Amino acid sequence: MFVASVIVSALLILGTAFSGWNKVTRNPQLVEQLTGLGVPERFIPVLGSLLLAGALGTLAGIWWAPIGIAATACFVLYFLGAVVTHLRAKDWPGLIPTGALALFSAAALTLRLLSL
Repeated sequence: MFVASVIVSALLILGTAFSGWNKVTRNPQLVEQLTGLGVPERFIPVLGSLLLAGALGTLAGIWWAPIGIAATACFVLYFLGAVVTHLRAKDWPGLIPTGALALFSAAALTLRLLSL
């Protein structure tokens, strides 16, 4: 289980670090998309920072399980909030990747718990 946990965690780290970096650097296309969903522009770098912190926590969690469990649990909550945001805005196409990341985060959390 540990190997599967590391693989899924590594993929989650790559995806969230990329997304977090685009938010922190205020990628114009991403800013336009998020403000269209009702996210205030001043929150976008904060959301990016949370993603980057979670990616670092998930990376550290490969060696120290408690921090990895906490980071992936926070990712589950983060992406569930993102799903709600897409639902409220009736952004059906955007719901698919967001929902997939929520499920992927849950899978990473489950695998990390099973690898203890």
